[in-house]
Amino acid sequence: MFDIRIICDPADADRITETLAAFLTTGTARTYPTRDGMRTRLYLTADLPKPTTDPED
Repeated sequence: MFDIRIICDPADADRITETLAAFLTTGTARTYPTRDGMRTRLYLTADLPKPTTDPED
């Protein structure tokens, strides 16, 4: 398990969250404004997906 922290434009936060969720197992995204109020701090906890293996290998 690892943490992902991103500073982005607020309009991009949902798209970034969806893209990461497509490739990783993610928890609930948490968003907070930056100190200047112009960007968003995006925090996620994620796991790498387990590789699928064929039991016949």
